[in-house]
Amino acid sequence: MFSIVAIASAIMMILHRNPIYSALFLIVTLFALAGHFVLLNAPFIAAVHIIVYAGAIMVLFLFVIMLLDLQSAPLREKRGRIFQVMGLLLAVLLLVELGLILKSGAAVSIAEASTEAGTRVGDTESIGRLLFTKYLFPFEVASVLLLSAIIGSVILAKRKLKNS
Repeated sequence: MFSIVAIASAIMMILHRNPIYSALFLIVTLFALAGHFVLLNAPFIAAVHIIVYAGAIMVLFLFVIMLLDLQSAPLREKRGRIFQVMGLLLAVLLLVELGLILKSGAAVSIAEASTEAGTRVGDTESIGRLLFTKYLFPFEVASVLLLSAIIGSVILAKRKLKNS
């Protein structure tokens, strides 16, 4: 059921002309993907997915769309025929590649290996252990990068206040 909702809302997100409705369909898609995480016994990842993506980032997208007022912007009604041909060609190429992967049996072996190795993927304990043992250095680099971005934004905000 989650797959049907995710695919249908993703298609509606692409096909809808109104950017606000497209963003709302993206939120529905993100909730359906969070449902998949719950079904995979990863409730923590599902909750983080909803909070970060469907919550914070989508609110940011909606604010930007509403502030830009994209409804008044002229949209190209006619795109070149080359874009349609390229899109169709890429879709056929993707389907051929997917068929070759399924025919070779690689997808089945990857799925079996991932279910054996990832029985505790969404568990908060296993995430914490991996973050603070195997991935400690990348975790620290990411935290320093975020800290420098926060400090930079505060400095830029203070400069603007000083100049105003």
